[in-house]
Amino acid sequence: MEKIRLKIAVMILFGLLIGLLSCNSSLSGDKNKLIIFHAGSLSVPMKQIVQAFNEKHQEIKVLTEAAGSRDCARKITDLKKECDIMASADYSVIDQLLMPDYADWNIKFSSNEMVIVFNDKSVLSETIDSTNWFEILTKEEVKYGRSDPNSDPCGYRTVLVAKLAEKYYEIPNLANTVLSKDKNYIRPKETDLLALLEISTLDYVFIYRSVAVQHQLKYISLPDKINLEVPGFINFYNSVSVDISGKSPGETITKIGEPMIYGITIPKNAPNNENAIKFVDFILSDEGMKIMEKNGQPSLIPLKSDSFKNIPESLKKYALN
Repeated sequence: MEKIRLKIAVMILFGLLIGLLSCNSSLSGDKNKLIIFHAGSLSVPMKQIVQAFNEKHQEIKVLTEAAGSRDCARKITDLKKECDIMASADYSVIDQLLMPDYADWNIKFSSNEMVIVFNDKSVLSETIDSTNWFEILTKEEVKYGRSDPNSDPCGYRTVLVAKLAEKYYEIPNLANTVLSKDKNYIRPKETDLLALLEISTLDYVFIYRSVAVQHQLKYISLPDKINLEVPGFINFYNSVSVDISGKSPGETITKIGEPMIYGITIPKNAPNNENAIKFVDFILSDEGMKIMEKNGQPSLIPLKSDSFKNIPESLKKYALN
């Protein structure tokens, strides 16, 4: 009797295993599913873009996964995770970490700027402004947060802002004074810090203006010469740099200050390339970019692409050769 029960149990488990394998196989081969890895700062507009896209393509299920842009790239290169689209808060992440092995092309599509967000509960919120922010942030009673330079473009852009501020305000050692404080509040991506701001663990956070707009947060605008937004100040931005982790352990990449530009690509091994092209086309269209601009991320389309020849024909209209 016990042997019969054991045989039945084994048969049931075997059947469940076969069914599970079959299910996973069908999911991995589902041509109506899109997987998108994107920067945390794209979370709000991406959700709205997906909703608008699904009004036209109800048959396509879009799955989004937010992380620091460099972490998104490492999911593809190191973890070998499949995705159909990669959207980065810094176009150079695609150039430096994905191309040429994992991607053939890159389209630059949007801009942003660095700001400092806070709320009414923030210490000294009634006195901070664009001229004294560095004095406020370095006070002992004030806590501020920033993202990890090795995981997130907002992290290394914060370092660049601090270095630019040292030159702009002509205050020796200012960058080190700012960056050496509150290191225990460094997180993988900038949006991870918003909850800490909400519960008053943090008083201030370095973040993108778009995120401040999307979450209706108060923010301090920084001078154009240090906020990494204005193309006219590219020479000044280029005067500072920061070293971050490279493609392989022990390697480093030197990031030079430059205006913020987002980038998007379809990896070489995208499971659903055809639908990925449809989605990228929608993002970069007037309808998609209106959603981006409504969320504080102005369109830069079209800009020159060094990989123009490799861009799919239907998407070349969004770039310049």
